[in-house]
Amino acid sequence: MSSKLYFALMFSLIVKTSNAQQNGSLKVMTYNIYNGFDWGKDSIRQKETAAFITAQHPDIVALQELCGFTEDRLKSFAANWGHSYAYLLKENGYPVGITSNQPIQLISKIMNDGMGHGMLHTQTHGISFFVVHLNPGNYKLRQKESALIRQYMKQSLNTQDSLYMVLGDFNSHSPLDAFLDKNRSRLLKMYQKSDADKAIHKNLMNNYFDYSVISSFLGYPLIDVCEQKIQPEDRFSFPTPILIGTSKKADEIVPSRERIDFIFTSPKLATKCTEATIINSGIADKLSDHFPVIATFNKN
Repeated sequence: MSSKLYFALMFSLIVKTSNAQQNGSLKVMTYNIYNGFDWGKDSIRQKETAAFITAQHPDIVALQELCGFTEDRLKSFAANWGHSYAYLLKENGYPVGITSNQPIQLISKIMNDGMGHGMLHTQTHGISFFVVHLNPGNYKLRQKESALIRQYMKQSLNTQDSLYMVLGDFNSHSPLDAFLDKNRSRLLKMYQKSDADKAIHKNLMNNYFDYSVISSFLGYPLIDVCEQKIQPEDRFSFPTPILIGTSKKADEIVPSRERIDFIFTSPKLATKCTEATIINSGIADKLSDHFPVIATFNKN
C-alpha cells in the first residue's frame, strides 16, 4: 500500500470516527447502589457492580447511597467504566454522586435541613443534571423536597437552558403508573401496615399511594422518558431479591415491585430520547436493592 493511500485511509477513518462521535448517542444511568456496598465492606458486590456498569457503556452515571465514599474513592470506582470525572455531594450519610466520561462542571451542592440526602447540580455533555434522593419514609417531607428542588431549578436555570435532567431515587409513585397500582393490593397492605406503626412519618397519603410528589415534577414540566419507552409489565425498579432474608421474604419480592427510580428530562431533551430501560433481571438481582434505570439520547 502506498503512503498516500495509507494516509488517505487513515484520514477517512478519523473523519468517520469524528462524525460518529458528533452524531452519536448519549447514555445516562441512575443507580441506587444500596448502602455503598455495606459502607465499603462488600468488595465482591462492588467489583461485580463495576463490571456490570462497564458492560452498559454509560456516558453519565448518577449514583445514590454512596455511603462511606470519598470523592477520590468515587473517582477510582468510576475509572472502572472509563469515567475520569466525578463529583460526590458529601462524605457522610447517604450521598449522591455523578460520574462522566467528559469534564463535569460543579454548579452547586445542596445540603440543608429541607433536603435530607441533598441534591447535586452539575453540567456535563452540555446538559444540566440534578441528582436527587428523596426521603424514604415520609410523603410530606418528599413534598417539601420537591418544592425546594423545583424552586431551585427555576432560580438556577436560565431561560435559554433547554437541556436538563432530574434523576435518582424519588421514593415515590407516579400517577402514570396508577393503573398498575390497582393490581398492587399486597404492596399497598405492606405500606399500610408499616404506616400503622408510625405516629408521624407516613409513606401513604390518606392510606393510599401518594402521587403528589411525582405529579409536581411532571407539572414543572418534566418528561418521564421511561414511561414512554418501557412496557407496563417491566416498569419496576425496586425491590430486588438481594433483600430476601433481611427486610423481605422470598414470596414478597414480586408483590412488592414498584417504580420509584426515575429519569425526568426537559421537554426538548425528551424529544431526543431514543431508548429507555430498567434492567430488572439477571445479574442486577444481586447487586443492589434497586435496579438501574437507563435512557439513551440522540446528540443531534
